[in-house]
Amino acid sequence: MPQPGPGEVRVRIRASGANPSDWKTRKGGSGRKLIAPPVIPHSDGAGDIDAVGEGVPASRIGERVWIWNGQWKRASGTAAEYIALPAQQAVPLPANVSYDEGACLGIPGFTAWQAMRLAALQPGDTVLVQGGAGSVGHYAIQLAKLRGATVLATVSSEAKAAHARAAGADHAIDYRREDLGARVAELTGGRGVDCIIEMDLAANAASYPKLLRPHGRVVVYGMSGAEATLPTMWLMQNSIGLQFFLIYEIAQADRDAGVRELTDLLAAGKLKHTIALRLPLAEIARAHDLVEGGTLMGNVVLAP
Repeated sequence: MPQPGPGEVRVRIRASGANPSDWKTRKGGSGRKLIAPPVIPHSDGAGDIDAVGEGVPASRIGERVWIWNGQWKRASGTAAEYIALPAQQAVPLPANVSYDEGACLGIPGFTAWQAMRLAALQPGDTVLVQGGAGSVGHYAIQLAKLRGATVLATVSSEAKAAHARAAGADHAIDYRREDLGARVAELTGGRGVDCIIEMDLAANAASYPKLLRPHGRVVVYGMSGAEATLPTMWLMQNSIGLQFFLIYEIAQADRDAGVRELTDLLAAGKLKHTIALRLPLAEIARAHDLVEGGTLMGNVVLAP
């Protein structure tokens, strides 16, 4: 049973979210080594504060919260009955949002929000969301529509196309059956998109000359390899901006702004959440395998 230290709270976990970064870290991917023996995985979760440490108001006891960076640079994550962590990492969860939904916010929701902040979309802009049926893509589509953008989304099946459209995508492009560049040109009148929200730079960068308008921009939150080959001459000649970020390490000012906006949107019921599967914590190995398989649409949550 963890005890909250100064400035910390203890949360009784009701739902723990499994993300791709969890199985990648477990396997030593992306240069992420396990920091301790053992490690309790998972950054995301939701539950109730049942104890507070020195310096934290006792009034927070009983508060419903969602958690971000639960296991980032710490040995103990949310895949447990309890977690103790800094109080700011336990964010009040609006009453109209379930614990399962709260367990989807730390990485998927926050990544989509930060991507939108960096994209700086204006009403009328056109944005291409790569992987529109993924957990991040699902929120990115919604946030882009709330900013007044026209949203194109890449998908790999008709079922995923329907999922992206249900989130608000104006057009879903099946890159396995359609010529992505030709379809984007058709949908934008040959102009290209203003921005790409990129989940895999290494796999997709070669297609940018067919997708982006001059002075367009790409916001990158993920990649499948440690290095990527870029069409650098074309990028330079067309003044394309590339912006990278790691959701675990965003600036505190960004984190605070994201918490405020996400809280407002959640309270107003303006975000849709998709739970693909809910499993008992004892089936965590199966959950990791399913997330790694990449076939599910939505988040996998575990109930301690």
